Amino acid sequence: MSNKKALKEINEAVKYLQKEYKHTLQAGIVLGSGLGNFTEEIEIEKEVAYKDIPHFPVSTVEGHKSKLIFGKLGGKRVMAMAGRFHFYEGYDAQEVAFPIRVMKLLGVEILLLSNASGCVNPDYKVGDIMIITDHISLFIPNPLVGKNIDELGPRFPDMSETYNKDLIQKAKEIAARNKYDVKEGVYVAVTGPTFETRAEYRMIRTLGADVVGMSTVQEAIVAAHMGMDIFAISVITDIGLRDDGMITTHEEVLEAARQAEPKLATIFKELVAAI
Repeated sequence: MSNKKALKEINEAVKYLQKEYKHTLQAGIVLGSGLGNFTEEIEIEKEVAYKDIPHFPVSTVEGHKSKLIFGKLGGKRVMAMAGRFHFYEGYDAQEVAFPIRVMKLLGVEILLLSNASGCVNPDYKVGDIMIITDHISLFIPNPLVGKNIDELGPRFPDMSETYNKDLIQKAKEIAARNKYDVKEGVYVAVTGPTFETRAEYRMIRTLGADVVGMSTVQEAIVAAHMGMDIFAISVITDIGLRDDGMITTHEEVLEAARQAEPKLATIFKELVAAI
């Protein structure tokens, strides 16, 4: 796709949504697998189905609701994606990141990302929450490959500090006030849809990662490209290197995410209020 066409499609989605919701937005939120109930925390003013938005993909994964939510959270106006897109669904990297482009052009400067992830750090357990301080993106297609769209960001964006330190500090303070034991660590993105082999889990841990998942990083790359402030958090939903002989299932992941969701909701709500 040419840059001109890509920018035209983004702008058409933006113009459609501007007609649907006219308020200024303070933050954008992307909800991971099993975390869709977080939208109950939002004072909803408008819902828009993905299928109604020009050029928007539609999520096909269980645990994702496939709609944009607009409303108030922590006294601020936000938009939330109740359902994200994944490379393993058959979308290319640019399609996965398309909604983030739209958020930015709608005026969103702060992006909050969440995901369900598998754990490779032996000190973590199912139900833990981990603030992402860095990521490894070597195993997924980069959404910036191709001719750069100069109107959106630079050809070679710096990724050395992708995740905003001030937002991380605020989140840690919120967790401490609520007596949550929050971890900090590195997220590795893989394509999915298979869960990792034992050898792959060991390799990921050797590389210096703490958790692994199938989302988030392509969105973060595009957000960084456009100069957005990014905060991301993982809910630990399964143990990668488990010794009980059990296998990981998607149902297990969804249930663990639902159990941890109240903690994530509190952190996101108070973080937005502090913006």
